[in-house]
Amino acid sequence: MEIHHSPAANADKTVIFEKTFKEHFKGLHAYACTIVKDEAEAEEIVQNVFFKLWEKDGLIQTLQSVSAYLYRAVYNESINYLRHEKVKASHRVYAMRMTEETNNKTNRASVTELERRLEEALNELPEKCRTVFQMSRFEELKYHEIAVKMDISVKTVENHMGKALKLLRLKLVDYLPALWLILFNL
Repeated sequence: MEIHHSPAANADKTVIFEKTFKEHFKGLHAYACTIVKDEAEAEEIVQNVFFKLWEKDGLIQTLQSVSAYLYRAVYNESINYLRHEKVKASHRVYAMRMTEETNNKTNRASVTELERRLEEALNELPEKCRTVFQMSRFEELKYHEIAVKMDISVKTVENHMGKALKLLRLKLVDYLPALWLILFNL
């Protein structure tokens, strides 16, 4: 059942509410600022308290201490705000961790795929070409050291390396930036 107030009763309610608002807003705002450490949020909190007070028709007239009620309400709203901010912050941290974990899994999967594709491409190289490439890139031997170990000329080592790099470039074109870093230790 809806209660209808006379225009005079509504005018009295409005006058009392405006008077209470003007008397207490600055002090309540300062109090909320000390709790939430943010002026804009403190203002929002105090406005919410007054909005709720306005919705509770006639509550102001029944309170023994309007001031005590308002300060308690601002305190509760402020604490609720801080709790909510803490929850939001923990959700942000969780979301960042999940994004990092997903990126790490994706990166690991990409590296694993690259390693698999590199191994396949290396296996497609002729045996001497593959051996020269592995000695150069994985054992980090110089061309003249490879030539001595394999009993071939430095020019032959260069030819095998050129052939290996050309084939690997063709087979691993999608992975060239990452492959470049792996093979040339940049």
